[in-house]
Amino acid sequence: MPDTSGPDSTGTDVAVPYQPTVRTVPSRAKQRASYDRELVHSILDEAYLCHLGFVRDGAPVVLPTLYGRVGERLYVHGSTGSRPLRDADAADPGMAVCLTVTHVDGLVLARSAFHHSMNYRSVVVHGIARTVTDPEERRIALDAIVDQVVPGRSRDSRPADAKELAATAVIRLDLEELSAKVRTGGPNDDPADLSLPYWAGVIPLAHGYAAPVPSDDLDPAVPVPDYLAAL
Repeated sequence: MPDTSGPDSTGTDVAVPYQPTVRTVPSRAKQRASYDRELVHSILDEAYLCHLGFVRDGAPVVLPTLYGRVGERLYVHGSTGSRPLRDADAADPGMAVCLTVTHVDGLVLARSAFHHSMNYRSVVVHGIARTVTDPEERRIALDAIVDQVVPGRSRDSRPADAKELAATAVIRLDLEELSAKVRTGGPNDDPADLSLPYWAGVIPLAHGYAAPVPSDDLDPAVPVPDYLAAL
């Protein structure tokens, strides 16, 4: 694993930024790109759904799937019969992928249709996905995916048994070649449009949780755990 920290001018360890590459420098709105390690981690840790892109039979494929982060690695799991996971296992050294995570924080309404936009935070990761075969790493990865969705859940559920593990494949993607991109603020209307009689501004969007709904066959004596109540 790469060294991800180093001392600043005061001797305090700080996170070393990711290094830009040709693939991670955007062609437009370059000022919104960031390679700050802590920002990247915060964007990844706040989500649990990603889109995994790869090439299959010469054509691009993008699949929505769950993921988990452990340090400088992302893990994705699926059935051993899943085509992308089989391809990652068969390829040497692995399968080239592009993984994306996006938060939409607000709808930006401008006076002109052209300048409508969104406030967002996103991360795009390029790299080689490799199959995880080590039993301990697989256990850590699967727990991380469960806890990415609901923190604390892996300790409050039955672990996968041998049969379930045999049917589950896990791939790993190292956080090496990537960038974050963030937009904040209001609309960027042209000066000539500022006097137009159209409402302009931002409609904030918020992610929320409703009260947990128990399964029909749940023993009424089983309480809602604290980590769910905290949501």
